[in-house]
Amino acid sequence: MQKPLLHKIHNNSFWLSADRCMFWEEEKALIVADLHFGKTGHFRKSGIAVPQAVYKEDLQRLVNQLQYFQPRKLIIVGDLFHSDANKELDLFRKWRNDLSTLKIHLVKGNHDILQDDWYQKADIEVHQQEWIIYDFCFCHDHTDSRFPTPDSRLYSFSGHIHPAIYLNGMGKQSLRFPCFYFAKSYAVLPAFSRFTGTHLIDPGKDEVVFAIANEKIIRVL
Repeated sequence: MQKPLLHKIHNNSFWLSADRCMFWEEEKALIVADLHFGKTGHFRKSGIAVPQAVYKEDLQRLVNQLQYFQPRKLIIVGDLFHSDANKELDLFRKWRNDLSTLKIHLVKGNHDILQDDWYQKADIEVHQQEWIIYDFCFCHDHTDSRFPTPDSRLYSFSGHIHPAIYLNGMGKQSLRFPCFYFAKSYAVLPAFSRFTGTHLIDPGKDEVVFAIANEKIIRVL
C-alpha cells in the first residue's frame, strides 16, 4: 500500500492513509470517521446474509493503522457503532481490552445510540456534539456544529456524509471512489468502513480533494 501523504492545515501535519484515516503528527492522534462497527451483525439479525468477515476486516485494518502510526490517542468523529449492541460489539470489547493503554475519544454521531455505561465500560471518552483541541474542532456533521463561525480560526474535522468523487478513465469511463474533502474551514473524512454507501461531493474553487483508488491516494483537486 502507498505511504501516507502529507496535508498541512494551520501549520500542523496530517498524514492521509489509503486505509481511510489520517494521522495528526503534532498530537500523535489517529483520526477516523464512520466505522459503523456492528452493522454487518445488524443486517444478519434482520435476515440479510452479510458475512462477519466484513466487520473483522475493518477491525483488522484499524489495528494495522494503529500499529503503523503508533498514536497516543484515537479520535473518532462519529458513528463508531451502527446501532444497538450485538455480538460483534462483544468482539470490539475484547479488542479494546487488548489495547487498553490507547486513549479513545468519540464525538457522537447519529448512529451512536448505545447506553452511556457501555462506553464507560469500554473506556471510551464521549463528547456529545463537538470537541475542540487548539485550533481544531472535531464533530460528526460539520453542518450541525456550532463551529467554525465566520470570525473563528477553528478548522473542523467531520464525517457523516461518506464523501466520494468520480474519476474519469480511458474511453469516457468513470468510477466512483471515496475521498478526503478539504474545504476552507472544514474537512470531511471518508467512511472508514467499506460496508457503507457514499455521497458525491461537488467541490468548490480552492477546495482540495484526495481520492482513494486501488489502495492509493490521488490528489484530484
